Amino acid sequence: MNPLHTPIGFSSSFLFVPGTRPDRFIKALDSSAEVVIIDLEDAVAQEDKETARAAIRASWSTFTAEQKNRLVIRCNAPGSAFYAADLILAESLDVACILIPKCESLDQVNGAAQILPNTAIIPMIETALGLHHLNEIANSEQVLRLALGNLDLQADLGMVCDAQETELQTARFQLVLASRLAQISPPIDGVTPSTDDIDRITDDAERAKRMGFGGKLCIHPKQVPLVVSAFIPTASELAWAQRVVAADKASKGGAVQLDGRMIDRPVVLLAQRTLATARKP
Repeated sequence: MNPLHTPIGFSSSFLFVPGTRPDRFIKALDSSAEVVIIDLEDAVAQEDKETARAAIRASWSTFTAEQKNRLVIRCNAPGSAFYAADLILAESLDVACILIPKCESLDQVNGAAQILPNTAIIPMIETALGLHHLNEIANSEQVLRLALGNLDLQADLGMVCDAQETELQTARFQLVLASRLAQISPPIDGVTPSTDDIDRITDDAERAKRMGFGGKLCIHPKQVPLVVSAFIPTASELAWAQRVVAADKASKGGAVQLDGRMIDRPVVLLAQRTLATARKP
């Protein structure tokens, strides 16, 4: 199976759940979140890493094929003492997608791809070095889309951002641009720390969509409906997407123009994602 052929590439809402809380795995999958990220990194203490891996391993056989296609495992950072064991776990479970935190180089992604040839990869950009090597990372093997680690990036750069994270606008634009140039799915925006500030969560999600992001990370189930709502396409966006997909089908994947605009792979991907979003319950 081509690792890039996964619905995760078209999804807009990504909900984190700690790897040490298997009781929450199914609850998260049954929520309105399109994708569930089982976390082995920040949400798991160092002494609990193996416990979390064991919990994932024990739960995996209970998931349906559809649920497995919506699951992402966030491993620990490359170079950490836990990274190799996380990749071995992902290989043994044949996971559809992994999220690599603090990704900083092409070699890191390609190394993971060699171990996981059937797994899509989402590099998480959250350091100055990762941002510096952004274009190389975006063009690495099996990269499905990029994700922004906004809080860690602020810390790494010594930033003190305002509530709107205005200081990170350039970094966000770079992720969108790199994704477009690499012809991969639009990137996933970072988290909103507040779980109760509806206006802030909504504003952050709407800003992400306006900037060209295709989704947003969520740290609490309460955030998910707000993110889903923000990314729901308008009637005009749906009509455009339907015309693009129809034109691409008629051309059998060849180059085609629509309304004087060249329809290439990123445009088709965007149209497919728009239609996939509209079909969600």
